[in-house]
Amino acid sequence: MAKVQLKGANLLAPLPVVMVSVGDMENSNIITVAWTGTVCSVPPRVYVSIRHDRYSYDMLKKGGEFVINFTTDKLLPACDWCGIRSGREVDKFAEMKFTRGKANCVSAPIICESPINIECKVFDVINLGSHDMFLADVLAVDVDEEFLDENGAIDYSKAHLVCYQHGNYYASGRHLGRFGFAAQKKYITKYGKGKDATAVGVPLAKRKPARRGGK
Repeated sequence: MAKVQLKGANLLAPLPVVMVSVGDMENSNIITVAWTGTVCSVPPRVYVSIRHDRYSYDMLKKGGEFVINFTTDKLLPACDWCGIRSGREVDKFAEMKFTRGKANCVSAPIICESPINIECKVFDVINLGSHDMFLADVLAVDVDEEFLDENGAIDYSKAHLVCYQHGNYYASGRHLGRFGFAAQKKYITKYGKGKDATAVGVPLAKRKPARRGGK
């Protein structure tokens, strides 16, 4: 199949779409962010990139702390609304009927309605052009009990988190396999040909037998 070359652009996908809360319990704001991710495992570190003209930018620059609040399919309308309205004009917590929750380690509030909240403290800010990247240490993670499995791990299939792909939102949650599954002999690790070939992650026992002969 031929490739078509496109102009260089930010087309990396999917990306998490999250609501980032900044400020403190008295004066806070929510900004919808897709430019976010992990940058280090030990110590755990993340980033958010925010435009200089955003209302949350100065609050974050001054406070140096923020919370990444995960977005579920049910929270998506509120998340999208927070992305198109400015905190200069409205109290987004009040308008979306969100509950400001006191975080354990940072001054910025958590959104209680969000199932997972990552408390972050900024350790560096890098100017990259249209956006500044706020690099932060993860100080704590708050998770609703209902999204934990019997081993205390987060069951993301229950959270119905939303991802972002070039201007559009998509649902996530269908479990396809666990990291490293391709090393197990019972799994198919190549695509194969035709519609009888199973998807990666499907046990061999569930694969339809290949037809012999014919076209």
